[in-house]
Amino acid sequence: MKILLVDDDPVALEILKTSLAYAGHQTVEARNGEEAWAVLSRQPVQIIVSDWMMPKLDGLELCNRIRARRSRDYVYFVLLTARSDKENYHTAMGKGVDDFLAKPFRCDELLIRLRVAERILGFMSQVRELKNLLPICSYCKRIRDDRDYWHQIESYIHAQTGTDFTHSICPECYQEHIRPYLDEARRLSPAAA
Repeated sequence: MKILLVDDDPVALEILKTSLAYAGHQTVEARNGEEAWAVLSRQPVQIIVSDWMMPKLDGLELCNRIRARRSRDYVYFVLLTARSDKENYHTAMGKGVDDFLAKPFRCDELLIRLRVAERILGFMSQVRELKNLLPICSYCKRIRDDRDYWHQIESYIHAQTGTDFTHSICPECYQEHIRPYLDEARRLSPAAA
């Protein structure tokens, strides 16, 4: 899993990088929130481990900026900080931080939290896949929405995409469904006699 590490302390960054590489993670590094934001614009990452206090753009504002993005995959955010009191914990969680680890931290604690992050991201991916499945009736071809209401397929697709429809009959269905009725009607028609 690719993890973005963000810290203005080069020693802390190297410790993080080495520990995570040893555990089999691929890392990308940034020295502040602005660098991290630039990295995110070039390549997707699923997890960010960031220091809170940094120049230019701190970890909390980086998290806030990430949460404000639209139509992007979820990024799990772990905040590292020496500010470990309850008030700071609540502030961080209120800004969208997923996990909070006080400095100095133990690498084994971070690795455990990253395993939890991977599980959560895996579940989110499964839910996203399930949400993309549309329940459709095998007989009438109506689609069920999130409120358990069944729509005609055309009205559902129109509501979701704005697409309009015209109806026709494909050649195979014409041969299978329409042609036999027309042939039977001609056979029974008095004009055919």
